[in-house]
Amino acid sequence: MAAVTAFKFSLPAGRHAEKGGARAMKQTPQVLLVDDNPADVALAREALTGGGYRSHISDVSDGEEAMAFLHRAGQYANAVRPDLVILDLNLPKKDGRRVLAEAKADADLRTIPIVVFSTSRAMLDIKRSYELGANCYVSKPGNLDEYFLVMQSIEEFWFGSASLPREEK
Repeated sequence: MAAVTAFKFSLPAGRHAEKGGARAMKQTPQVLLVDDNPADVALAREALTGGGYRSHISDVSDGEEAMAFLHRAGQYANAVRPDLVILDLNLPKKDGRRVLAEAKADADLRTIPIVVFSTSRAMLDIKRSYELGANCYVSKPGNLDEYFLVMQSIEEFWFGSASLPREEK
């Protein structure tokens, strides 16, 4: 794991406050990472916590847990609503396609952006993900440097440029 910590990328101080103006996140962005591969979870955590937004990462390893987290059910009753979900397609118990379909069909969840982040480059998976309501589809890179850059690009776009709805208290 030492090789992972050698790759730290960061944005210049204050960049997240300036870029995107009023659209930029003002509080710590909340990310739900849904992936059953512990190595991918560790890499994503390293990339996102080392990025310019210092996102708070929650992770679950299967689709059933993802839906429980999103609905704040059971052990996730006190979970914070994520500002972004990064979703793998091939998950145990309930695959990412079903998670995507259920989340986008739910009026309380559909405004949460969901980025499908998968090893699949199959056009069928890409097309189906968008049909189910994915906000973005990104293929996982095989190279460590590219992995970090892609994860931080996702973070930069969603928390630095895009306008996101906030949950009303």
